[in-house]
Amino acid sequence: MKVNTQSVNFNADQSLIDFIQKRMNKLDQYYDKVIRSEVYLKVENTNNKLNKIFEAKISVPGDSFVVKKQCKSFEEGTDVAIASLQRQLKKRKEKLRSNF
Repeated sequence: MKVNTQSVNFNADQSLIDFIQKRMNKLDQYYDKVIRSEVYLKVENTNNKLNKIFEAKISVPGDSFVVKKQCKSFEEGTDVAIASLQRQLKKRKEKLRSNF
């Protein structure tokens, strides 16, 4: 799966982009008809430690899923968001199976 990664207010290093790509590739196990996936990494200028925002948008035929997580690190945000996307994709796949 090709993941379009955009970072806002900072430059993401290649290891972070590779980490995100590796985690997003695991979503193919749950739903293989993903059309497009986009990831937005944002850093808020606050004193709060939870200033890193991970937002993922996945387009599938007839629908799209958006997950937005705010955490201490992008790696933590990635893991939490991927877990949420896995649940949503499993639910969609089961819903499609029950309709047939």
